[in-house]
Amino acid sequence: MKKYIIWIVLAVIVIFLGQSGCSTYNSLVTLDQEVEQAWAKVEVQYQRRLDLIPNLVETVKGYAEHESSTFENVTRARAGLTEAYNEANALKDEATPSDAASFEKYTSAQDQLRGAFNVYVNAVREAYPDLKANTQFLDLQAQLEGTENRIATERGRYTEVVKDYNLKVKRFPGNIWAGLFGFDAKPQFKADEQAAKAPEVKF
Repeated sequence: MKKYIIWIVLAVIVIFLGQSGCSTYNSLVTLDQEVEQAWAKVEVQYQRRLDLIPNLVETVKGYAEHESSTFENVTRARAGLTEAYNEANALKDEATPSDAASFEKYTSAQDQLRGAFNVYVNAVREAYPDLKANTQFLDLQAQLEGTENRIATERGRYTEVVKDYNLKVKRFPGNIWAGLFGFDAKPQFKADEQAAKAPEVKF
């Protein structure tokens, strides 16, 4: 009789562990896909910014051709913007939430691009005050500002999804199953130290 009881208890434990493992695995897969989807939406907005910036630069260059001289501040700001743009564009295919190092490098490049863009726009405003009335410039600037807002929104959503995923991965007993199934914690965005400061045009 004791032998049967032991087998029954073992069977119940195995069934319980099996159900727990399946449930945890499925929830981890779901959360992992939500993280990937949230990151994809952030990348869409990054790509939108990358697509719009060359148009803005070309608009300013086209307008500047009507000027009799080249303004040094705008030229230097454009060089800084171009460098930041090229770096962010080169890293876009390597970034993934599964690789913390490439993720951090890519998001840092995007933050630098945002800062360089702000410096460039401020330099343009000072050098070409009449350009502020140009409808094409205003439209591109409005789209870029809207993109920055979308980026902030999607990054916020990504942060929330990653928080839920990481809690599942790190809390007991989910951490045991996560380790067995190979689910690792995802990287979060780090606050930009310069985010609280207004961009300055200094040369």
